[in-house]
Amino acid sequence: MFAKRIFDILFSFVGLVLLLPIFFIISVLIIFESKGGVFYLQTRVGQFGIDFKLFKFRTMFTDSDKKGLITIGMRDSRITKVGYFLRKYKLDELPQLMNVFIGNMSFVGPRPEVRKYVEMYNDHQKLVLNAKPGITDYASIEFSNENELLGNSQNPDETYISTIMPAKLELNLKYILEQGLTTDLKLIFKTILKIISH
Repeated sequence: MFAKRIFDILFSFVGLVLLLPIFFIISVLIIFESKGGVFYLQTRVGQFGIDFKLFKFRTMFTDSDKKGLITIGMRDSRITKVGYFLRKYKLDELPQLMNVFIGNMSFVGPRPEVRKYVEMYNDHQKLVLNAKPGITDYASIEFSNENELLGNSQNPDETYISTIMPAKLELNLKYILEQGLTTDLKLIFKTILKIISH
C-alpha cells in the first residue's frame, strides 16, 4: 500500500502541474457561462465510512443538487452547456487529482458514494468501505454510460438502487480482491481507452 500511495502522490502532482493551463481555461468557461463557483464540492463517503469533500468542476447550475442527487441523462436540464462538454469527455473529474494528492482518494479504487446510498448497503456490500475510494475501477468502466441508462428509465432513482448500485458494488468487491499495482495500471489504461473511444 505504501508503493500505491507514492504512485498516487507522484502522478497526481505531475498531473496537476501539467494540466494547470487546462484547469485555467475550463475555469474561465465555467465562470463566464453561469453564476457560481468553479468547483463543485460534494460530500462522499470514503474509506472506513469517513466523509470527505470530492472535487469536481461545476457542470450544473447552482443548487441543482437540491433537485436530486442523480443526473438523468446527458440532456438533464440542470447541466450547463460547458458542463455537457466536460461530462462527455470526463473533464469534470480532473479536479479529483487534488483528492488523490491530499490522500482521501486514490487513482484506482471503488467510486465513493453519497451517504444516502451507503446507508442502503448490506453487511457484505459495506466491505467496499475498507478500501480507499478511487477515480476509476471496474465499475466506472462497465457503467461509463450510467447517465444514459438512468435517462432511459421511468424511475431513475429506483433503477439506480435496485439494478445499477448492486452491480457496481459487486465489481467494487472484485477490485478489492484483485487490487495491486498491475491491476491498477491495467484499469487506468482501460479507462483512458474508454474515454478516447467515447
